[in-house]
Amino acid sequence: MAVHTCKVTWERGEASFTDQQYSRAHEWRFDGGAVVPGSSSPHSVKLPWSDPAAVDPEEAFVAAVSSCHMLWFLYLAAARGLRVDRYADAAEGLLAKMPDGREGMTQVVLRPDIAFSGARLPDAAAVGELHHEAHARCYIANSIRSEVRIEGSWHAA
Repeated sequence: MAVHTCKVTWERGEASFTDQQYSRAHEWRFDGGAVVPGSSSPHSVKLPWSDPAAVDPEEAFVAAVSSCHMLWFLYLAAARGLRVDRYADAAEGLLAKMPDGREGMTQVVLRPDIAFSGARLPDAAAVGELHHEAHARCYIANSIRSEVRIEGSWHAA
């Protein structure tokens, strides 16, 4: 078992707050020292009360799913003697109404583009198997109820 931490800090500043006209900008501080500006999504809270340059929770959710899948994929590929030169994902999450009427991230689509090189190149079935196992092992995917689809591509470098 491991404990993972993040300190989230927000301050009202000079805003009156009770009129809903306050900044949603805040800060995420991770245990390793990384500091990430956070905010509500401009899709949820209009400007100027959100910060479009900051990471919103929905984007962070999609990034966490994508990153976890990638890290497992790389581990499994290396364990099978496959050399990956590059892995780039254009992941996308859909915020929509769920069957119970509430809104939630109902789907995450991963679109990794992976470049392999070396003497051993995988075929499409082997890459599909790597994705399947990476998804099954991903801690984040195992923790959510959203559908996660993988629509990736791969090629030799």
